Amino acid sequence: MTRSDSRSDSRSDSRSDSRADSRADSRADSRSGSHPGSRPGSRASTAQSRPRSSEPADKDRQFATTLANGVDILLAFDSGDAMLGNRDFAERTGLSKTTVARLTHTLTALGYLRHDTVLRKYRLGAAVLSMGYPLLASMHLRQLARPMMKALADRLCGAVSLGIRDRTQMIYVETARSTDSLVVTPEIGAALPMLTTAIGRAWLCRAPAHERDAVLNQLRMQDPEAFASLQPRLAQARRDLEGQGYCTNRAEWRPEVYGFAVPMCQPVGSQLFVLNCGVPVGQGSFAAIEKQAGPQLRALMLDIERMLGLR
Repeated sequence: MTRSDSRSDSRSDSRSDSRADSRADSRADSRSGSHPGSRPGSRASTAQSRPRSSEPADKDRQFATTLANGVDILLAFDSGDAMLGNRDFAERTGLSKTTVARLTHTLTALGYLRHDTVLRKYRLGAAVLSMGYPLLASMHLRQLARPMMKALADRLCGAVSLGIRDRTQMIYVETARSTDSLVVTPEIGAALPMLTTAIGRAWLCRAPAHERDAVLNQLRMQDPEAFASLQPRLAQARRDLEGQGYCTNRAEWRPEVYGFAVPMCQPVGSQLFVLNCGVPVGQGSFAAIEKQAGPQLRALMLDIERMLGLR
């Protein structure tokens, strides 16, 4: 067989495999009755869950569905998951078992997953961490803000974090806390829902209209009932931001923490950053904590914006 024949056969096999995977995934999605952007069987399959990477596949002919499915495998891990098996991946992504098996094999060969041959399950591999490091290292705002964030966290006996949006959730890219004994200890990379947190609401209140509307539409598709009950609170969040310069969370997401958040006046490096502060409810009443935390968090953001030349 010539090299030309081999390449032709390879391309044909690839197209055939792709079509087979697409048909299998379509059948699996149909059986599960999943909404676009939800993970069937996942603990996070609510209005605050992360969307599947393959969402735009039916709208964009250049969209590589197989690649997106591989990313969905990696995104299937939640913070409490040490290991997942192929059945877990299939349930959380809606992909067929055959497709999942091929993807986990490939991701293991590339170092993004590690296979436990005894338990027949997978852990995230070191390649996942190395892939995210360049992003964090390029955010010079983190190094600039960190000392001031730590000083404020110490004054409030809480935690101060910096976050950006990741699809329909917020992600911490820097965090500082007064002590490790806090009930909730935020970590870099931790994900937070949009509609029930101060940081998510602050982003929605400041984001460009086209971005905000796209995110709200995705949240609506993921869980219409939850969205209908939570979306009206955005109106109050907008009034709070306009009137006092920050958004709040009265222990709505986590009952042990009050939240406050201030969005940056404009994006930096195409990212809209948001400062977030969490203070344990045991520190006092919401009104007493808000009187201290809200204005100080807003002042911190103003200082950062001046240092960046945005003011």
